[in-house]
Amino acid sequence: MQRDAMPLNESTPATIRPAADAEMSAIARLAAKLVRQHHEADPARFMIFEPIEPGYRRYLSSELSNADAVVLAAIRTGPGGAEEVIGYAYGRLEPRDWNALREASGALHDIFVDESARNQGVGRALLDEMVRRLAKKGAQRIVLTTATGNAGAQRLFEQFGFRRTMIEMMFETSPKSPKPET
Repeated sequence: MQRDAMPLNESTPATIRPAADAEMSAIARLAAKLVRQHHEADPARFMIFEPIEPGYRRYLSSELSNADAVVLAAIRTGPGGAEEVIGYAYGRLEPRDWNALREASGALHDIFVDESARNQGVGRALLDEMVRRLAKKGAQRIVLTTATGNAGAQRLFEQFGFRRTMIEMMFETSPKSPKPET
């Protein structure tokens, strides 16, 4: 097992570990699913630029060398020892934000588990490891946002001990113009 990896319980043959550059293409595919999920839920709120994967791969790869960032991979080992990325989480330390009236904190920006691995403890394990690592980096609190309609994620976060603090609201000042044909 890779150093610094956390195996899950025996019923979930997966390991949570710091992501490696070689895993970034698989993580970018999962990140793209997360972006598309948000965009489908509320296209006026969540932007989307296709193709998503190259941008996420580039960005998250650059965060691997950022001392304030944590990129985790959930790895399932299949028959014959083949490894598959089934989830990821991305967080980082953020400075004091006067506009948000928030002290310096850890921020969980992304957490996503592939549909084939949901309800098996993978999301909880990613969350637990992210909180542990951000706290180890000095975060005294962790903040996150979740889409209004994502009740499953909200349940996971609340069961973990997160509490609701703010509600984002949006108002469109002009009618949405049709997208140009490409």
